[in-house]
Amino acid sequence: MHNLGFALDGAWQVLIAGLALGAGLPVLFALGIRSLAWGAGATTVGETPGPVRPLGTALGYALFAVVVIGVLLGLTFIVASGFGYKLEFSHIYPTLIAK
Repeated sequence: MHNLGFALDGAWQVLIAGLALGAGLPVLFALGIRSLAWGAGATTVGETPGPVRPLGTALGYALFAVVVIGVLLGLTFIVASGFGYKLEFSHIYPTLIAK
């Protein structure tokens, strides 16, 4: 009976990671594109541009930064495991530790 609980716990963690990395990063990228358009003053296609909103531009670049950091951490995880290292998140910043 305990094995079923362990299996469901592992499946839940895989589901969360898959949603965060598989669908979460593209959603953040799309929101970054939309906020850049909003920051430039665009409301709909074909309409004359409205007022420039610096907050939208800053939010768009912040979302792009989150996406780039996620991609770089993913690549670091893949490359580090190939070289026999482990990516550790026990500190404020990620570190590489020998296996």
